[in-house]
Amino acid sequence: MNVLSMTSLRGGAIDAIRSADLDCKTALAQEAATRWFARKISLRSPLDSSLPDRPGRPEKPALVPPTQVEKRSLHTVNGRIALLHAIAHIELNAVDLALDIVARFATEAVPNSFFDGWMQVAFEEAKHFRMVRGRLRELGADYGDMPAHDGLWQAAHSTRNDLTARLAVVPLILEARGLDVTPSLQAKMRETGDLESAAVLDVIYNDEKGHVAIGAKWFRFLCARERRDPAQTFKDLVRANFRGPLKPPFNDLARAEAGLTPSFYRSLTSISIA
Repeated sequence: MNVLSMTSLRGGAIDAIRSADLDCKTALAQEAATRWFARKISLRSPLDSSLPDRPGRPEKPALVPPTQVEKRSLHTVNGRIALLHAIAHIELNAVDLALDIVARFATEAVPNSFFDGWMQVAFEEAKHFRMVRGRLRELGADYGDMPAHDGLWQAAHSTRNDLTARLAVVPLILEARGLDVTPSLQAKMRETGDLESAAVLDVIYNDEKGHVAIGAKWFRFLCARERRDPAQTFKDLVRANFRGPLKPPFNDLARAEAGLTPSFYRSLTSISIA
């Protein structure tokens, strides 16, 4: 990792996305964020490398369809390892997704505070990945030991040309889903006596509320600029860019705290897009 050659925020984000070394990827993401917050680098530079179609990844884990990722009971150590592995994979993708929003839309007519928000997300997602990977190692496992699915990056690819659609799908569907499912996982971890894993999930859950809020804030900003109704625009973009219905139960309180009210998502639960 050569952070000295970081030419701009966009360049640093692209370098992090490209890195297949996950320690390097997370360090680059956090270093780019730190330099950007201190305004030590510009937003973009003619020297920036090109944005890759896919993020850098190590040889493992093998990527398979979601239906082939085995579900296991949290009442066994192996089951908790499987869950933590799935969460590590989600958090790793979240690092690249936050960086991709910054790098891909660096020429968008938005305030610098837009990039502040998404680099805060990238910094925290890198922290989450390291925390979950550390917990996996404490349990005698590591990221890459099990297959994982590729659906998260496919969602990013489908919205690569439309920032409003990207915000609808990534923070307001995929990250908001974490607000729905994490509380029950925290409770199950505590029931099994795995307080260390529950503590990691506590950090992730609290940070993810902020990530959804950042998504909702900028989604509403873009809708207001284009004089579009946010809830209706969300529904239209989900129908066009997301496969399948939204799945209840919903954590309405946490979603509302993040600026995502039921008018956005309730009517989409019965819609399935082939």
